[in-house]
Amino acid sequence: MPLAIKLTGANRHDVTQLIPLVDAIPAVRGKVGAPLRKPEKVSGDRAYDSDPHRMTLSARAIATEIARRNTAHGSGLGVFRWYVEQALALMHQFKRLRVRDDRDDTVHEAFMVIACAIMCWRRLHSYDRYF
Repeated sequence: MPLAIKLTGANRHDVTQLIPLVDAIPAVRGKVGAPLRKPEKVSGDRAYDSDPHRMTLSARAIATEIARRNTAHGSGLGVFRWYVEQALALMHQFKRLRVRDDRDDTVHEAFMVIACAIMCWRRLHSYDRYF
């Protein structure tokens, strides 16, 4: 399930959006009176490799599982990255998001939010069948 989304231009590099995406994650329910305000760890591919960003996340007590550039493949992070790729594939099932015809960013972002809400509802609805 997507925790946070951010609409940017196609020519923006991924690493520039790492910290804003982490900041956009809302507080989640935890112990009574103490909601979780940050993720335990952040996983990413080589596009997110940046020492300043690693230090920023480390200062916030967030562990990083980000592949290093110019290293051999086979780090094992693909197991975790699969969830991100699955979420992107589910978003592309909505034709309006797959091919962007909207010139207005707010309209496209609204459809992204609706798609995320539908994805979350479907996931939670599928869990209801087992309980």
